[in-house]
Amino acid sequence: MKFVCLGYMDPSKWENLTDAERTAWMEECFAYDDELRRGKHFIGGEALQPACNGATLRVQDGRVTVTDGPYAETKEQLGGIMLLEARDLNHAILLMSKHPGVRGGAFEIRPADEETNALIAERSRQVAV
Repeated sequence: MKFVCLGYMDPSKWENLTDAERTAWMEECFAYDDELRRGKHFIGGEALQPACNGATLRVQDGRVTVTDGPYAETKEQLGGIMLLEARDLNHAILLMSKHPGVRGGAFEIRPADEETNALIAERSRQVAV
């Protein structure tokens, strides 16, 4: 099964680290990602720029409105995503509970919707022709 792991962190936590602490933490994360790769669990992932560099779209009164960045009711912001292969949710939880990134904030782990994703893949093949 495929899982999407969403990593959240309070940006002030990152900002309060020294450069050496950031580098060491990232190396720990990369080393664990390599373990996941060797176990054929790591499918991919992307780090995200800070939320202030993004935009949020909403429909209000039938029109799309754009606001700078997300305005979530939490200090933790989405910092990156990882695609993970695991037997089931419990296996995904076990794998991610060992990830050094968990020390920085929350990881939301959600199963991919394989039925809908198969429809998306088929549509992509049709359009690419």
